[in-house]
Amino acid sequence: MGVPQVVCPSQLPDLDQIAALCESGWYDTADSMLRMAHASESANPHVVQAAGVMAVARRVLALDAEDFEDIGEALPADLRSRLVDSGFPHHPRAAERGALGDLIPLYELMLEVLDIRMRREEPQQVVVTCHILGEYLAQLAWQPVLGDGGDPLTLPGKVGQKWGGDGQGCAHTSAMNATARRSMHAAQGDEEGYTSYLDKFHSRLGEALGVCAMNHATIDAGERPDVGITCPDPCRWVLAGTWEERRALDARVRLARIFQESGLVALRHHAPVGHFFGVPSGSEIGNAWVMTWNKLNEQWADGSNPMLDPSAPGYDVDASDGALPGLARMVSVIAARPIRAGHLLRDLGVTAIAELKAV
Repeated sequence: MGVPQVVCPSQLPDLDQIAALCESGWYDTADSMLRMAHASESANPHVVQAAGVMAVARRVLALDAEDFEDIGEALPADLRSRLVDSGFPHHPRAAERGALGDLIPLYELMLEVLDIRMRREEPQQVVVTCHILGEYLAQLAWQPVLGDGGDPLTLPGKVGQKWGGDGQGCAHTSAMNATARRSMHAAQGDEEGYTSYLDKFHSRLGEALGVCAMNHATIDAGERPDVGITCPDPCRWVLAGTWEERRALDARVRLARIFQESGLVALRHHAPVGHFFGVPSGSEIGNAWVMTWNKLNEQWADGSNPMLDPSAPGYDVDASDGALPGLARMVSVIAARPIRAGHLLRDLGVTAIAELKAV
């Protein structure tokens, strides 16, 4: 058995090769090469900075959004600000609200990550990213109404009546009601309780809000696809908007639910657990997306599917954009505004390359 060699900071790998990895989206591989060479201990400040940026890029590619606030400390101010906007604040009453205040930067990042994972032919990571993307879609649908991404700091002032109450006369399941109740207090207490809410409840908030959106005062039975529990007796706060606004919200939530229940997202549950089988192939992902896309684009009984309405906000996003053609349009229609793959990771790569070229 050989003794492993320790690579000195001076024995750096080919910096042009690392730059090429950054340009092609292999940020984690570039980070690994720099780590193996102990680049963070180099006497050259440009090498140290490049290593730091690549360490951040690895975490961003993994969508480690709960730690974006911490890992961005060494970044240039503009990149750090964009990173924080895509993550979740550590303190319940932090001034910078990140994805709690606005889900758009996070969705731009998820679309960018998905494109990279598809280009790198990493099917398991593709379905994991699709699953995460689906989790917050109902909250994204509600954002034009709430004014944020379901921030527990502001939510108590926007909901009311049966929301998070004793469950009497409410269509929410006990799990949904528990989520609603926790959302009312998560940002009012200590950091431990708030962190517990983010870990266990926040991704379920959209499901509870979705039931409120799909209410019988807005849509009659049979008008639109059956995608789950609806509310027969909506609260006053749900009915605050115009009838047209409420119907638009209902439509966006139903599209979110169709995606969440799609065959594409279901592939996430086929991931291997120690038995070597179940990793979806690229063709399986492609076929599942085609079936999902077709389902999303079926006309509804009332003729109101916004995916088929060129005047719907977000429809003008090119359906051919992205590794999964049409996904950005679906996200945009659900958000009621254009959303495309961002370039945070690309800009992190550009920053690292600039440092390497300065060596």
